[in-house]
Amino acid sequence: MTVPTVARRQRSLRGAGEQLRAEIVAAATELLAAATSVDEVSIRAVADAVGVTPPSIYLHFADKNELVAAVVAEVFTQLDAAMVEAAADADGPMARLRAHGLAYVRFALEHPEHYRIAAMDPCPRPDVDEVLASGAFLHFGATVQECIDAGIFVGDDPLPITLDLWAAAHGIAALMIAKPFLPWGDRDAAAERVLCAAALGHAAAGLVGQPLTSQRITDWVKRRRPGRRTPGGSR
Repeated sequence: MTVPTVARRQRSLRGAGEQLRAEIVAAATELLAAATSVDEVSIRAVADAVGVTPPSIYLHFADKNELVAAVVAEVFTQLDAAMVEAAADADGPMARLRAHGLAYVRFALEHPEHYRIAAMDPCPRPDVDEVLASGAFLHFGATVQECIDAGIFVGDDPLPITLDLWAAAHGIAALMIAKPFLPWGDRDAAAERVLCAAALGHAAAGLVGQPLTSQRITDWVKRRRPGRRTPGGSR
């Protein structure tokens, strides 16, 4: 990846280490956003963008993986604000759940390489997971609890439902990132179908009852669907 070489910066003043670290993270963030793969972003490229030597990077980050993790964690703090803003005017817990889910998917699509590293990379990144758990996961969980309190979802523990709904949001986002040429049509509409199906499925599951077998679901749906005429005219 070609990066313009800039003039070397002067030696930092005492106490300027945190500022340099922030500049390193900012430069790496921009490079990663423009890359098609994390492999395109090298320590030397980041150093050139900041105007320092590569050893200066290693004073703040043990290796490239640690730098990338810091970049992704920083970017994903913005997801928290995006989800809060999206749900600010939502009327009721289901509307809030929809707003949170759509904000999550939109954020992933707007930051595809950052999202790929944070949620699709098999390498463990505990700091990134901590950011997600303290932001997006808490928002999903709190809203699921609201749905339980309102009688929309049945259960005493919001965790399994939260994980299911997060899986739905992650699944559609990851597929759109990994397979952009599939005929998605309007991406917001596609994401909303998946998110609504997952939420409706949990709401209906509480009405069907346990055990939740395929036959029981089929019978429940048939009892509530208006009779349809067969080709011979009978119902």
